[in-house]
Amino acid sequence: MTTDHLSILSDLIRQARSAGADAADAVLVSGTSLSVACRQGKLEHLERSEGRDLGLRVFIGKRAAIVSSTSIDPAGFAELADRAVAMAQVVPEDKYTGLADTSAPPAEADLDLVDPTEPEPAVLTARAIAAESAAYAIKGVTNSEGAEAGYGRTEIVLVTSAGFAGRRVSTSHSISATALAGVGTDMQRDYDYHGTVHFADLDDPALIGKSAGERAVARLNPVRPKTGKMPVVYDPRVSGGLLGHFAGAINGSGIARGTSFLKDKLHQQVFSPGIDIYDDPRRVRGLRSRVFDAEGTPTQSLALVRDGVLTTWVLDSRSARQLGMTSTGHAARGTSGPPSPSTTNLYLAKGAVTAQELMSDIVEGLYITELIGMGVNGVTGDYSRGAAGFMIRDGALAEPVAELTIAGNLVDMFASLRPACDLRFRRGTDAPTVRIDGMMVAGA
Repeated sequence: MTTDHLSILSDLIRQARSAGADAADAVLVSGTSLSVACRQGKLEHLERSEGRDLGLRVFIGKRAAIVSSTSIDPAGFAELADRAVAMAQVVPEDKYTGLADTSAPPAEADLDLVDPTEPEPAVLTARAIAAESAAYAIKGVTNSEGAEAGYGRTEIVLVTSAGFAGRRVSTSHSISATALAGVGTDMQRDYDYHGTVHFADLDDPALIGKSAGERAVARLNPVRPKTGKMPVVYDPRVSGGLLGHFAGAINGSGIARGTSFLKDKLHQQVFSPGIDIYDDPRRVRGLRSRVFDAEGTPTQSLALVRDGVLTTWVLDSRSARQLGMTSTGHAARGTSGPPSPSTTNLYLAKGAVTAQELMSDIVEGLYITELIGMGVNGVTGDYSRGAAGFMIRDGALAEPVAELTIAGNLVDMFASLRPACDLRFRRGTDAPTVRIDGMMVAGA
């Protein structure tokens, strides 16, 4: 099957060249997914899907066009190539477009991204039921939105007219549960989730359910905090969102357009000394690991921030050309759109103190476990999010809070950010518990 897919895409590239393209690349994404949802101890949903999508990108001079198809029948390749070339002949020129400057095959690296065993539906059902049962076992849990278990396998094949041909395969396992506590208008909900490449690394479903139930009960009877400035501590479940805002701000496309609040900060102090942020596409069993990017550029582990200093942008080949730089191997794409820069296994390195030590001197502050809305301005760095969590009083968690807003500016927030030492790799973008002082809290 591997040889078939590589040879099929190579044939499509030849068809594109014969149709008049100066250069071309083709990507095939095929996948299998199996998911099970259970509620109140009964199977509620079972779905299995299989699909294949094909994308062809052609270049005529500095013009480019993309066509996609769900069929990979070589009998239709001539028509597909003709359509792509016809489109490329009429679109405007883009002086930065083109294939990446690579033709070498991907370097061999065993990232251990494939679990060879696909679970049976009965196995997934048992996982979901076990998770929900554990949630119901928590005193105070009164209902459930169910539990889900899933499995997926994805294959991506990329071939370019420059001579690159590569394939990568990965699998995924997941478990989640959502519990409700309380009654009537006083009900609260919360969840827990875990996803891994290998089943052996997946949390016990009972632990996921127990965590969801405990979180829901802990949120009962929330109050609104008073309005004012105070320290805010982000739980690891939400602290990765700060890294997401940072990644967006150093994305090469936004930098080239001049639409990022960090556009003038390269090689400058953005975080406090001692802060390191990495992107590691070569992590063994990493959720987003890959040997080559969506243009065939080899990947490598990068320190995006070293000792608080911003060291690089996140670049694909087009944004690199715009900025007079070199691709960092961060191109990502689907089958119907061009590549664009995107991080892989992004993480904030752990700090030197525990989460308890991080908040030990806080007389009054907030511990955030949930964020709502997307109130972040990528041009100015202004930040405003709805939130829920707990008050911190004299260094310890106190009453639950909800219906509040936290606000600041990411420039100031990054400069004052302090991490704890409890980093765990669970989401693809990961950070430990994080503290930021002086944030504005709008409550009662």
